Amino acid sequence: MPQPKPTVATARHLRKEMTPPEIRLWFVLRRGGLHGFKFRRQHPVGPYVLDFYCAAARLAVEIDGYDHCINGRPERDAQRDRWLLDQDIRTLRLPAQDVMQALDGALDAIAAQLGPPHSPPPGRSLSSGARFARPGGPSSPGGGR
Repeated sequence: MPQPKPTVATARHLRKEMTPPEIRLWFVLRRGGLHGFKFRRQHPVGPYVLDFYCAAARLAVEIDGYDHCINGRPERDAQRDRWLLDQDIRTLRLPAQDVMQALDGALDAIAAQLGPPHSPPPGRSLSSGARFARPGGPSSPGGGR
């Protein structure tokens, strides 16, 4: 289904204005960095823009800061989650603080929702040391210095 232009424009703007927790999580999720699953960032779906979306698992990952706890936001988030579920998209909400202070725990929560690992892109490995492969790490070319 074609997306309304304002939602696409909003998504493009949000990609340029990512929060520190979103940047930190995207660093791992991009290019299949979590079990080979491909994620999109600031992905428009209907009237909403999802922080992260994995089409293969039909999973939205939302990073919730403090503002998600006040001013009617929990009710709006619940309504959004119901709408997404009607589209067959599950939502995983992670507190921004968890992404910043316990990234591996946040990644484990996402991995638990994804299912079995996908085949890695050519030239990448899913060996135990590369589960959350980061550029410059021991599993990347020139890494492990």
